[in-house]
This record gives sequence, C-alpha cells and structure tokens, in this order.
Amino acid sequence: MGLLRGVIDPELGSDIVELGMAKGAKVDDSGHVSLDIALTTSGCPLRAQIQKDIRSRLTSLPGVTRVTITWGELTQDERAEAMSKARFNVSQDAPDTTIPPTTKVIMIASGKGGVGKSSMTTNLAAALAESGFNVGVMDADIWGFSVPRMLGVDGDLLARDGKIHPVVREIGEGRLEVVSMGYLVDQQDSALMWRGLMLNRAVQHFCQDVAWSDDLDYLLIDMPPGTGDVQMGLAKMLPRAEMIIVTTPAGNAQKVAARVADMGRKNYLRIVGVIENMSEFVAPDGSRHALFGRGGGEALAADIGVPLLGSVPIEPGVSEGGDTGEPAALGTGDAAEVIRSIATAIAEELVPPIEMAGCSARMLDAAVAALDELDLAQDG
Repeated sequence: MGLLRGVIDPELGSDIVELGMAKGAKVDDSGHVSLDIALTTSGCPLRAQIQKDIRSRLTSLPGVTRVTITWGELTQDERAEAMSKARFNVSQDAPDTTIPPTTKVIMIASGKGGVGKSSMTTNLAAALAESGFNVGVMDADIWGFSVPRMLGVDGDLLARDGKIHPVVREIGEGRLEVVSMGYLVDQQDSALMWRGLMLNRAVQHFCQDVAWSDDLDYLLIDMPPGTGDVQMGLAKMLPRAEMIIVTTPAGNAQKVAARVADMGRKNYLRIVGVIENMSEFVAPDGSRHALFGRGGGEALAADIGVPLLGSVPIEPGVSEGGDTGEPAALGTGDAAEVIRSIATAIAEELVPPIEMAGCSARMLDAAVAALDELDLAQDG
C-alpha cells in the first residue's frame, strides 16, 4: 500500500490510501497483483487517470507481472470522510482570513445571471436570522451588487482599528452583518468597470479585513454568476466552504449550472444541494403554471449527485420583498414556506452550526478560567 500513496486522486488532490479508496491488495506467487479500489462515484471520469498511475507505479516493481484492478464505490459515509480529509489538506495552504473558524461558510452560486441567486441568498439569510442565528452576508457579486437593497440594510461600511465593520440589521432573535460594494459607491446605478485583479482584491478585503463578529454562525456569500476569477479566488481562499447552486427549471440553465458544480468540486468544495427557483407560477385561484418548463432542478441535482433542497415558486411577494428590503421569507405564502424549509434543513441537517461547548477553544477557555480561580484561591 505504501507505493499507492503516490497515486493522487486528480479531483481531490490527496492520495488514494489516505482517502480510503485503496481497499485491499494481494500478490500471488506469479507476481500477479490484485487491487480493490473504491472511487467517489462509480462513473468517475478520472478513473482512467487513476488506473494509469496505479499501473505505472506497480509495474515498475521487480517481480510484478500483471496488475488487475477491481473497481468499487465509496459508501456515503466513506465519501464524506474522504472529502473531509481532502478539504483539510487543502485548507492547510489557505490564506488567513478574519472569518471566525467556527463560522459555516456557504457560497450561493449559479451558472448564469437572472435565476434569482441574490434573492435566494438574502431570503435564506433572513430566514436563518429569524431562527435565531447570527448570519453574515458577503455580496461578492461585485458588478451586480444588490444585497443592501434586498435586505433593507442602509448605511456605510465604517473603518475602525484597521478593519472594515459590516452594516448590521437585527431580525428576530438573530442578526445580519452585511458587506457589499453597494456601500462603497456614491450611486447605486454606478457601473463598476473593474478587471480581474481589482475584483479579486475587493473580495480579498471582504475576507481578510472585515471585523466579522466572533459569534457568527453562518456566512452566506452571494457569488457572481459563472466560473470566473472571483469564484475561483474565493474557492481558493475559503476551502472550508460549502456550495448551494441555484437554477431554474429551464434545461439550458441546468446545463450551465453543472459547470459551477464542476468548478466547486475541482476546488474541493462540498456541494450541499440545488435550489430550483421560479419553479412555477401560482395564480390567485391556486392554479399552477410552469412558465419556464419543468425538471431542471431535479435533473441538475441528479446529474451532480446532490439533493434538490426545494423548488421555490414565482410569487409577486418575492420580487416586492427584494424591492422594499423586506425578504419574502419573513412573510407568508408558498415561496416563504419553501425558503424557510430550506433554511431549516441547512441548520439542522446539511450545514449545522458548530457547537462550541465541545470544541477545543471552549475547553481551553474553561481550563484557563479554572487555573485563574485556583491562583486566586492560593493568593487568598
């Protein structure tokens, strides 16, 4: 097995032994090597590359006459553990940020514009805050910034002690902390004609120079559509992030969105699931009309092997909420119910917040407090 540690899964960037993909090896007296290799998915397009690397390494050994590989598939738990190991390895080279280590980072992404990605970001953030969580919102859609208006969060980003302080809005028992280029331009209709280096520098400031609160449970990032410089830069800076992909029922949107999932996985991000927005129009009489077709979200979820988190219908209240700064998720209606159910699934199953009570930081604080009490008692 030691020799197989040199075989790297091209997608995950770690060796197949560490990832638990090498299940067993046998060598008979004739020099025939039999291997059991489990892939992350049975249809892995990189199997040929892994097979080539295995054969080139083993056939170089004296006495090896033949190599036979039996292919299998990792279980769901094994796949999750392999992804966790790979992401940990990548995270060791990630730059420092001001995002607290206990904050769960979720990138809301889409393959193309106009599918309601920003609307889903702001509504999910509001729903999570209403549930009592402290939620950061990073408007990384630098050209198409719209988060401040959609969340009804006015103000200016203030700089104190060398850090940018986000604009805050309280919702229910929770809190929103928002940063956006919209706070840094004089006019909301001003066009930002920036190139890649300037765009990356802007989002780098949002990651490294913002004074996010230590008790931030979630950071939702409204990503630019597509797979450009900003998306790849954020993926490199935040390798612990999860990704949710927003699409519409239209087949062309689904095909484009699949590329975003591919980009995320190539950067070792975990794809949490798919949201199908604008699934159908619900008329006042209760009748439903599939204006943009059917099945795009379900097809995308099946194609990339993740769950469909929900299908959000077209309702005037969603658009009106974005225009007035009162997210529809805080109101009533079919769309609000679906969005709140997605937020609940995120918090309870898909990306639950980190419990500080059992982590090493909290244990260290408790130990220091106990030592302080002991010192006081001895001094007394």
